[in-house]
Amino acid sequence: MEYCEFRKALDQKSLKAYRIDLRQYFEYIDSDNPKKNEIEAYITELHRKYKQKTVKRKLASIRAFYNYLEEEELVDGAAFGRIKVKFKEDIILPRIIPREEIEQLLNYMHARYAGAGEEENKYWLRDLAVVELFFAIGARVYEISNIRAESINLHSGLVRIMGKGGKERYIQIGDETVLTVMNKYYAENQEAIKKSGYFFVNNRGSRYSEQSMRMMLKKYTGLAGIERNITPHMFRHSFATFLIEEGVDISYVQEILGHSSIRTTQVYIHIAAKKQAEILRTRHPRNQMTILTSI
Repeated sequence: MEYCEFRKALDQKSLKAYRIDLRQYFEYIDSDNPKKNEIEAYITELHRKYKQKTVKRKLASIRAFYNYLEEEELVDGAAFGRIKVKFKEDIILPRIIPREEIEQLLNYMHARYAGAGEEENKYWLRDLAVVELFFAIGARVYEISNIRAESINLHSGLVRIMGKGGKERYIQIGDETVLTVMNKYYAENQEAIKKSGYFFVNNRGSRYSEQSMRMMLKKYTGLAGIERNITPHMFRHSFATFLIEEGVDISYVQEILGHSSIRTTQVYIHIAAKKQAEILRTRHPRNQMTILTSI
């Protein structure tokens, strides 16, 4: 676990998952050198209890452990590496936010900010900056919550994101209005930002947590009259889907999202295909033609 935390720079969420997965494995496998049939039995047990996605993650944790043992020359060969596991996962399409609802929410937040008092404005501006950033860069909520003060260049609009496994990526804010909001937020909160070290701060001057961001978003969607339960991650799904609908190459979307495998990004193609079907149903010229048919 020390190797994962300090050498691989995994985040706390990943470390917690590793601990749980490895503890469960060792509680089931009471051996330093398990046989193949014992490991096979454990995998079968996992399939009985969990969904495919969870099983996949738990096995990845165990495989990482054995790879570590092999790298450190603590075992001659990784027993787990000889186990071949195939998965047939159902494709679960991510939920996206309709464009008009994103527009409705942002319009409401901008209007309320314009009419708020000076002290209230401080927090409205912060929340507006957070929601604008959700949609502007498609980052995960914990990535945005953990953006450091020095990680945003407010002149160029370049944001440094620390993703899963401590992987670093840079994303450009491409909208001038969003950049203006970010600059204005920083100007009014720079003392608290510099003190905390984080770009987004709460009313106590500490990091604006993921949970607080989720609760904030729920509050504003309700105030904006949106009935849909919108989460921060839905902005990420919407961001990716809309880019693909606009014809952006999937490899670019993969890089922006920070996916290690393009297979993870491909799910958004399925969603974009729905939009394609809608376009062909409603806007194809054949639908506007008057055809005399005998069928």
